[in-house]
Amino acid sequence: MQSAGGRGGRGERAGRGRGRGAATAGGPGGDGGGAASPRADGSPAGRVAATKRGSVRSGGARAAGKAAATEGAEPPAPQPAAARRRAAEPDGGGAAAGAARPAAGAGPRRPPAVAAAAAGGAVRLREVLSQLSLGRQDVSEAAALVNQVVTQLLQGIRSREGSFGALERFSAGSYYERVKISEPNEFDIMLTMPVTRLQLDECDGTGAFYYLTFKRNPKEKYLKKFLDEDGKLSALKMLEALRKIIKEEVKTIKNVEVTVRRKKAGSPAITLQIKKPPAEIAVDIILALEVQQSWPPSTKNGLHIEQWLGRKVRRNFRNEKFYLVAKQNKEEKVLRGNTWRLSFSHIEKEIMQNHGSAKTCCESDGEKCCRKDCLKLLKYLLEQLKTKYKKELEKFCSYHIKTAFFHSCVIWPHDEDWQWADLERCFHQYLGYFLDCLQNCQLPHFFIPQYNLLSLNGKASNNFLSREINYQINNRFPIFQQDN
Repeated sequence: MQSAGGRGGRGERAGRGRGRGAATAGGPGGDGGGAASPRADGSPAGRVAATKRGSVRSGGARAAGKAAATEGAEPPAPQPAAARRRAAEPDGGGAAAGAARPAAGAGPRRPPAVAAAAAGGAVRLREVLSQLSLGRQDVSEAAALVNQVVTQLLQGIRSREGSFGALERFSAGSYYERVKISEPNEFDIMLTMPVTRLQLDECDGTGAFYYLTFKRNPKEKYLKKFLDEDGKLSALKMLEALRKIIKEEVKTIKNVEVTVRRKKAGSPAITLQIKKPPAEIAVDIILALEVQQSWPPSTKNGLHIEQWLGRKVRRNFRNEKFYLVAKQNKEEKVLRGNTWRLSFSHIEKEIMQNHGSAKTCCESDGEKCCRKDCLKLLKYLLEQLKTKYKKELEKFCSYHIKTAFFHSCVIWPHDEDWQWADLERCFHQYLGYFLDCLQNCQLPHFFIPQYNLLSLNGKASNNFLSREINYQINNRFPIFQQDN
């Protein structure tokens, strides 16, 4: 679920800095594509880098690409060019047009504003994190209630022995990845349906949206009624049928009040509202087709985790199934409701649960890293800003933050790059990469690198968020302190 909820910011400010680029990732430069993977281990990728405890010094992406080609290895995915930018003004106003760029092989250097915020320690990030921690009792009660409702709902759907009799449950989203913040009031549940012998045809250039047709003699003959006049499987028809069943089944659930929210245009979710006085819990039910066949070609150059989690892990992931969720492609001139979008929620969940380059990272017998803590902080920052600027930031969601997080883990792949003691530095490092993406209007999907997640946002929205984040950096995150 992608929500802009959270505690709202209060008060206006004067003298807001208009500059962009107060924080930079310090990563290698590129041509605006996906994030590169700095190799610091002397691998054939030809990375001119040396890893120090707590930081990574990386060479240029072009140099790495050339070396990779020479050695016969796959070059790293390109990064936004602004990843090499330095802030040229001492007040964090952003790099001037003719500002000098670091030479290839030079280590990343934080802009003055970022360095001051990290070194000063005025923003007590650990205190912010402690406020974002979920109460164990609240979490347990909310999870138990959601489990009760979804279990009864799924039993009711299956008992009808119709088109949805084979549905299975898969719990996805931030709560199950243990990066939920503030309150346990939102949950994502995928209802998955296995399908075989599917023909996938791209419907645009993103590589993320597809038309689906069945090959000869499909086993799922009960899905034929959901085909449109062109023989394509209609996501709209399937969602409407499932929604109707769910609305009927929730009426049979006893001991708890459950309703179905009104349909939101373009959303793939059927949202349940569960009463839990004095609050409510929202559960997004997402219909997904489970496909056990080779991943589409558009994913070939994605999931660059070789230097982070290892080549074997990547190979194993790519041998797993993938999902197609009932999601309209807003780029279509005529919305017919027959497009499906790729989903790798199960892989994302596995990565979040096993996120260290060492197997013992964050285990009871291993060292704790700050990866997830950095993710929570940036999620909270966006959540607070969206509460304050609903209209200006309506196109942004937590998935933008999560995608930037995955790319940052690739750029800085070692556990030493995310030490808990270096929380401030790591957070600003990650935040800097996200700012680079905003300023270049480029945030490649982690699994589908040709799919730019910022393409629909518009430059004005990206610039607005970039300015707001820079204001927070230059003023030591007042939005974090408003509820202290």
